[in-house]
Amino acid sequence: MKIFALFLFASIFSIDPSKISKINTLKSEAKKAYLAGDMKTAIEKYKFLIDSLHVDEQEVAMNLANAYFNTNDTTNALNRYQPLAASRDAKINSWANQQMGVVANRQGKFEEALNFFKQALKSEPNNEQARYNYEMVKKKLEEKKKQEQQNKDKNNQDKKDDQKKDQNKDQKDQDKKDQQNKDQKDKQDQKDKKDQQNKDKQDQQKKDQKDKQDQKDKEQKEKEQKEKEQQQKEQEKKDQQNKDKNKPDPQLSEKLKEMKISEEKAKMILEAMKNQEVQYLQQNKRKATKPKDKGKPDW
Repeated sequence: MKIFALFLFASIFSIDPSKISKINTLKSEAKKAYLAGDMKTAIEKYKFLIDSLHVDEQEVAMNLANAYFNTNDTTNALNRYQPLAASRDAKINSWANQQMGVVANRQGKFEEALNFFKQALKSEPNNEQARYNYEMVKKKLEEKKKQEQQNKDKNNQDKKDDQKKDQNKDQKDQDKKDQQNKDQKDKQDQKDKKDQQNKDKQDQQKKDQKDKQDQKDKEQKEKEQKEKEQQQKEQEKKDQQNKDKNKPDPQLSEKLKEMKISEEKAKMILEAMKNQEVQYLQQNKRKATKPKDKGKPDW
């Protein structure tokens, strides 16, 4: 204990009084500038205290970090808040975590901000600003997750709707294609049917023509056959008549035999008689053609 007291006494009296005065003056000027809103001057003086005069006071470091925060220099602000967030001083620790939570919230890093606010409340449960920010970010995070889920559901539904729409479009296109194919097939079937009907008609006409010609040929053939048969009958009849004519009469033959005249001589006599008869008829015909004498009677 005596050794510690001697060490503390030696340290106090080893510090340069002029340096202490300068430090106190700069602190006062920096605080005055900070409270007046002159953050640029406050940053310069706090930075000089820490970096040049090696002042290791958490209050000074916190004020410098706050000055950077108020000028929206978030990079330097976070660099100054980070070591203070591990401070054993509950208030310093809570405030540093709270401020880093505010920066994270502004950057849209809601989960990170929520963790900072939670740590700030853990260090200082009475930090109402940290509690308010915690509840606000928590609600915002829940709304974000809800919105993300809604967007996800909407995207999934839109995707399903698009798929259904594509399927419907594909189905409509297929139906249209099927209908076109059906129409084309029906048209072709009608054409084939008409062509077949025309062919059947032509075939029937040809058949009717052929049947008509066959019937005509048959009738002609039958006619010719009948004529031939008739001619044949007439010829047979004529032949029979000639045969009968040339056939000697038994009575005549007997008379010729009694007269002692042969059949050949009888024929010659008969032929001569016929010739004389013809001459006689011709002479009478010529006499009948002379003009009549009007003065004489017809008899």
